[in-house]
Amino acid sequence: MTKKTIGDQELALLQYITDTPKRSVAEVWAGFGEARGLARSTVLTMMERLRAKGYLTRRKIDGSFRYSATNGTGEVMTGAVARFVEKTLQGSVSPFVAWMSERGQVSDTELAELEALVGTLQSRRKGR
Repeated sequence: MTKKTIGDQELALLQYITDTPKRSVAEVWAGFGEARGLARSTVLTMMERLRAKGYLTRRKIDGSFRYSATNGTGEVMTGAVARFVEKTLQGSVSPFVAWMSERGQVSDTELAELEALVGTLQSRRKGR
C-alpha cells in the first residue's frame, strides 16, 4: 500500500522529527513550530495527520506521547520526486536537468553525486 502524499510543511516537520526522534508535541513545537509562527495545536494536528498517513508512530513514555518517523525522509523524498516527475514533468527528467544547468548553482559535491548516478545508469544500460 502506498502512503498518502504530504505537503511541504509536513515534509519539513517530518525531517525535523527524523533528525530529533522520540519528541513530545511540546518539544517539537518548541524546536520546530514556534520559530515558524505555528500554534502548538497546529503542530499537534500536523503530527497526527502524519501519524494517520503512516509516516509517524507515537509511544507513551513517562506519561507523554513521543513521536518518531516510521522511515527516514529518503523514502518520502523519493516518492515526492517521483510524483513531481510523473505529474509535472510528464515522466521526463530532462526539464529538471536543464533547469539545474541553467541555474548554475550545483556544488562540487552535488556534481560528483550526479556524475556517479549517470555512471550507474550507463552501467545498467550496458548490462541489458
